[in-house]
Amino acid sequence: MKEQYYDQLLNIHTDGKQKGFHPSLHYNRYEPTPYEALEILFEQYVLKNSDRLVDFGCGKGRLNFLVHHLFGASAVGIEMDETFYEEALENKKNYIKRNREGMENIHFQCCLAEEYKIDSKDNRFYFFNPFSQQIFMRTINNILRSVEQKPRDIELILYYAPEDYIFFLENQTAFELKEEIILGDLYEKNPYEKFLIYHLV
Repeated sequence: MKEQYYDQLLNIHTDGKQKGFHPSLHYNRYEPTPYEALEILFEQYVLKNSDRLVDFGCGKGRLNFLVHHLFGASAVGIEMDETFYEEALENKKNYIKRNREGMENIHFQCCLAEEYKIDSKDNRFYFFNPFSQQIFMRTINNILRSVEQKPRDIELILYYAPEDYIFFLENQTAFELKEEIILGDLYEKNPYEKFLIYHLV
């Protein structure tokens, strides 16, 4: 129900899953974060309109449009699949028919996560278990190098975080767990149903 409601509200189409698997075992199949989960996240975790969020493995762009709609925040979607990238661009065309500001504040790039050049304005990064630990580590190291060049407040938002992501962050980086947002009934059935917010100290 919420899937249809929000897609209609935002004038986009982001439902559906990837058919088949990517030929590389390093990348997981596309699945959008449920709107129901995002509702709970953004009731407790607030973005500012000065924030710029990067969604690695953005698919059709759901998170980009929602954070702009809710907070006026900028968002960059990184997607390696050309078909999903094209669908994200189509969704942007439809979204800006109702919200012209989205033209300047919502962006998409078709590339591998580890090849994305972290912009000095990027300060919030979203991961829904999109790829292997090796790719995650390379991507985090790109973020850290960017912060060395332009110091700023950085936070990571992890949904369905694998244990190896958590181990790496807590043992090999200066990121510290700031907040854990549990998804109620879903969490009781599956301990991965939560958001972890990490802050760079």
